[in-house]
Amino acid sequence: MRLSPNQLKWLKVTLHLLCFLPFIWLVFSVSQGQFSADPAKDIQHFTGRMALKLLLATLLVSPLALYSHSPILVRCRRLLGLWCFAWATLHLACYTALELGLDFSLLGKELISRPYLMLGIASWVLLLALALTSTRRAQSRMGANWQKLHNMVYLIVILAPIHYIWSVKTLSPQPLIYAFLAIVLLLLRQKKFRKWFVRDTANP
Repeated sequence: MRLSPNQLKWLKVTLHLLCFLPFIWLVFSVSQGQFSADPAKDIQHFTGRMALKLLLATLLVSPLALYSHSPILVRCRRLLGLWCFAWATLHLACYTALELGLDFSLLGKELISRPYLMLGIASWVLLLALALTSTRRAQSRMGANWQKLHNMVYLIVILAPIHYIWSVKTLSPQPLIYAFLAIVLLLLRQKKFRKWFVRDTANP
């Protein structure tokens, strides 16, 4: 079913609410003490999972637009991508505040003892680059380089689930589910990746 511009507007409003309401729930849960005996970890995992969910949702937009024959859906991709960056930034802020106590001198030791942090930080840096260049003005100024940069989202969708799986002390189904969904979303783009491979081999 093709969406009309008016339907798209209301879809965007709904998506904004769906992305923001979990933050209200998080604040309420913290104020009511509804987390476990280690609330710092719970908060970090919640914010990280929200960022990962929105990352997967962002990658889901293009296949949905293609298979539903509604290309206007692609206009929701930037919205979801920016919310993904917002939640990833909150995730990083919670880590630096709750784990490091804003003492960045501890970061070096943390990276050595918890190497999965490097994957998380690398993912956030890439998300920052994508967020800063997500405007039409940046796209027109960067030209072909814009698409090359924004293809890095495929690297992020590999790094982020690995970061999550590696970070949990007891392996549970949830991180594996996110990793499985990431693999499915990448497989849906196998034709695109194949074209890249053919082009690169044809132009060494």
